[in-house]
Amino acid sequence: MKFGVIVFPGSNCDDDMVHVLGDVMGQDVVKIWHKDTELKGFSEGDCIVLPGGFSYGDYVRAGAIAQFSPIMKAVKTFAAAGGYVFGVCNGFQVLCESHLLPGVLLRNANQQFICKNVWLKTVTHRSPITAGLDLDRPLKIPIAHAEGRYFADEKTLDALESNDQVLFRYCDEAGNVTPEANPNGAARNIAGICNESRNVFGMMPHPERASESVLGNSDGRAMFESLLASVLV
Repeated sequence: MKFGVIVFPGSNCDDDMVHVLGDVMGQDVVKIWHKDTELKGFSEGDCIVLPGGFSYGDYVRAGAIAQFSPIMKAVKTFAAAGGYVFGVCNGFQVLCESHLLPGVLLRNANQQFICKNVWLKTVTHRSPITAGLDLDRPLKIPIAHAEGRYFADEKTLDALESNDQVLFRYCDEAGNVTPEANPNGAARNIAGICNESRNVFGMMPHPERASESVLGNSDGRAMFESLLASVLV
């Protein structure tokens, strides 16, 4: 499986993602500059990753300017053809601003930047990054964002629920989804979602920062393993 990691001005987690995908997971991975207009060498079974950071300095809104980068037209075409697209943190924000995923990411409820480990409950097996996860085992994954509060109107939230598009919810260490376990005020404790076709997925927490035992936490690696197992069958 080939991965392409898009680099926007202000991306700062691209090297982390390239390291995990290439050195840890042993996959073919290349960086893609935001001014490129084509995804050369990528096919339907490959994955384009939008990493974390502060694309264009998060001016206007996080991800609002990045949606107009030349490469995003190619990403939309790739996704429409069934290619996999994965957005993490700022990448999730860009996917929402680009309307590849529904909803928007607003400023955290406490109006402050939050950087800490949180617990995630996997709520569905119906996506490539969750198909191999244990629904009863909470995952400890770090967050680092100021605009991570997922928001959508009630109709959209109900549709996400009924279509089983919610991938992760913030929970406590025991797996209980509670208001107290919600770090940023996200609607219905939502930490990650996918599109209706289940080939575009985004999340605010950073699994690439929790994918090696040397870091003291490898919970995030299970998501990459799940993706590879789902595609390489």
